[in-house]
Amino acid sequence: MNQKLNLGWLGVIAMGMALSAGAQDKPEDFATRVALSVSGEGPWYRLQLPLTVQLNARQTDLSDVRVFNAAGQPQAYALARETAATEDNRSLTDVKWFPLYDSADDTERVPGVRVQSSANGTLVEVQPSRQLEPGEEVLRGWLLDASAIKAPLQRLLLDWTSERDGFQLFTIEASDDMQNWQSWGEGQVARLTFADERVEQHEVGLPGQAARYLRLLWNTPQSAPILTSAQVQSASPRSLPLPLVWSQALAGDSVKAGEYTWQLPMGVNVERVQVVLDQPNSLAPASLAGRRDSSLPWQHLSSGLLYRLTQSGQDVVQNELQLYGQTVQQLKLTVDERGGGLGAQAPALKFAVRATQLVFLARGPGPYTLALGNATAKAANLPLSTLIPDYSPAKLATLGRASVDGAVVVAPVAAPVPAPAGTDWKKFGLWAVLLLSVLFLAAMAFSLLRKPPAKS
Repeated sequence: MNQKLNLGWLGVIAMGMALSAGAQDKPEDFATRVALSVSGEGPWYRLQLPLTVQLNARQTDLSDVRVFNAAGQPQAYALARETAATEDNRSLTDVKWFPLYDSADDTERVPGVRVQSSANGTLVEVQPSRQLEPGEEVLRGWLLDASAIKAPLQRLLLDWTSERDGFQLFTIEASDDMQNWQSWGEGQVARLTFADERVEQHEVGLPGQAARYLRLLWNTPQSAPILTSAQVQSASPRSLPLPLVWSQALAGDSVKAGEYTWQLPMGVNVERVQVVLDQPNSLAPASLAGRRDSSLPWQHLSSGLLYRLTQSGQDVVQNELQLYGQTVQQLKLTVDERGGGLGAQAPALKFAVRATQLVFLARGPGPYTLALGNATAKAANLPLSTLIPDYSPAKLATLGRASVDGAVVVAPVAAPVPAPAGTDWKKFGLWAVLLLSVLFLAAMAFSLLRKPPAKS
């Protein structure tokens, strides 16, 4: 009981200090303001910050974000942001794979199989549902056994024999019972020899859901390669990252042949970029570099093969490069011109960052306003566990929702009015009262911590 009381007092102290830090903030101190609408049960509301709004901040860590009520009073709030550290909470697991055979003249249907599994659902053997004559069978795809993985599946990593170099296109389906299958989209991997160099792409994104079995079916009959390795990256539910949010397309500059640069609106933690390939049959090994500003050297971020090729009347596109949440404001793409390059003009570029959730405690009359855009504002956000005393991920999902309502209003920040010369006794008095209040609360907390537990 005492421990809960002590934690409660410490939470009150932290909240009081955060509110006092932002007590002088006014809506007109922030360049960007947007109305919020709320729904569901309060008094806590969670808002997923739209990237178009977030990019109006003046500070990379969003220290200049505030929420005000109709009377212009700041609201207590917390920020939930994911960083590249979530990678540490993910695991990579080798999984078994089983070939899926079918008749060479019956490749329109999904291959039927007979399976033998252990008591815990692990596959032991997979055979065609009917007997195939020698020379009649054709390899259609592969069945992956992910039954030992209990966490949601994030990525698939494949390797295969060199007899099937080139592009590998396939569909991905998931199931828990091998009777009902759910489409998880399409995958593509590649292994190419380009200008005496080997270019490989082995990873395929998965939707972050749990499944016991995955079925990979190659688009073109008789084109499935012989797998040599299959791994699945998973993440525990508590470490699942927030979704990616994408920016609008940015125009770039062509510095010289095969080199393009882009200026981002502000420094952000970029996790993925997408290069818009307008021209069909584009092929370009590329290297991406970034930096915070022009006074710093470029740092290598990622590399890969970008392409948009027409095969069997359809476009096959790979135009994304994965990063690991580095903070950048400038990007530079260098491509190997021996593949034809990407043209004299810089292609448009989109970038993706992890979504940011803002949770605020509604106090006073609505409507509420989100404000940001102040380069000198001090951080005023609280930890989620302080803002919500009985916080848990399950409780977070039950909170009311807030959403951006209407257009973003951008206004010039009012210049601070210089204080008149002389001693401002009123200001000193207010600070003295505030400090005495904090000391009084701290003394109460200290006395409670030292109080011996009651004898039962």
